[in-house]
Amino acid sequence: MNPFITIDGRKIGPDFKPYIIAELSANHNGDIKRAFQIMEEAKKAGADAIKLQTYTQDTITIDCDAKDFQIQGGLWDGQTLYELYKSAHLPWEWHEPLFEKAKELGITIFSSPFDATAVSFLEKLQAPAYKIASFELIDLPLIARVAQTGKPLILSTGMANKQEIQEAIDTARSNGCDELIVLHCVSGYPAPADQYNLKTIIDISQRFNTLSGLSDHTIDNATAVAAAALGACVIEKHVTLDRAGGGADDSFSIEPSELSQLCRDTNTAWQGMGKVNYERAESEKSNAQFRRSLYVVSNIAEGEAFTEENIKSIRPGFGMAPKLLNKIIGKKAAKNLKKGMALKPELIK
Repeated sequence: MNPFITIDGRKIGPDFKPYIIAELSANHNGDIKRAFQIMEEAKKAGADAIKLQTYTQDTITIDCDAKDFQIQGGLWDGQTLYELYKSAHLPWEWHEPLFEKAKELGITIFSSPFDATAVSFLEKLQAPAYKIASFELIDLPLIARVAQTGKPLILSTGMANKQEIQEAIDTARSNGCDELIVLHCVSGYPAPADQYNLKTIIDISQRFNTLSGLSDHTIDNATAVAAAALGACVIEKHVTLDRAGGGADDSFSIEPSELSQLCRDTNTAWQGMGKVNYERAESEKSNAQFRRSLYVVSNIAEGEAFTEENIKSIRPGFGMAPKLLNKIIGKKAAKNLKKGMALKPELIK
């Protein structure tokens, strides 16, 4: 397994702070100015990248109102797939100005392609990376086409079993993908935290010999922060200006202030993980003086025996180690000792 991958010059891996992806998805709500605003807010919040979705209603489904194509229940109840994707898709003519805006802001931008034409289109825009959405993970020809670009690839695994994940990874690697990250995901909108089973993030890395992360559809940050503490290298969250905005994806997205908290708190969690260490931390060193040690607690005359009444283990820590107490009891003082003296070897006969 590679210790890290690199997207647009940013190293991503366990030794680097989590890579935060702000998913724009359908939260543009048909207004490119809103898309620009979300990008601006993501940059201010500290996100590393903006991610788009590149499809049209005709590249992702067909115009058909047969039962198979009707959505029943959930956020998009009553619509056909064609209707949903027609209203939710990001117009392809917006991509170039969005890429230019990202360059102006100094934030990375890439996309999830949903068919081969989208890959070709994004290649012309020099997309620095790609992500395969959970619903497309079983589209192995699409994964092969993306992998053949040689760009870093992120795979999302919502709904997928172990075999399907392995097939996707094998397809990516066999088609030239050397930089790969696999995201644990629950494809619920929103998804309840108690169904996330975040320990899977660790297993993905070990089982599939790859870097791992989280695509998070919960509506707060607790799950994402916990994922960072478990070693997630990437955190992806849908981002909107207003969760009550009424768009297709608004209701399960986080707002700019929450994105800012996410960037801060996942970094703190990553820093807190650190490494296995049993040495004294730098911040502890000045407090070592307040550890317990052996002290004279009542005056002792020269030649008088040490007892549990005249020496004790107390704070501070300038005396001998408390573990030596039983060995010292019964021995005699080498000189007159006053209450409050730290017990030292030279004070014992």
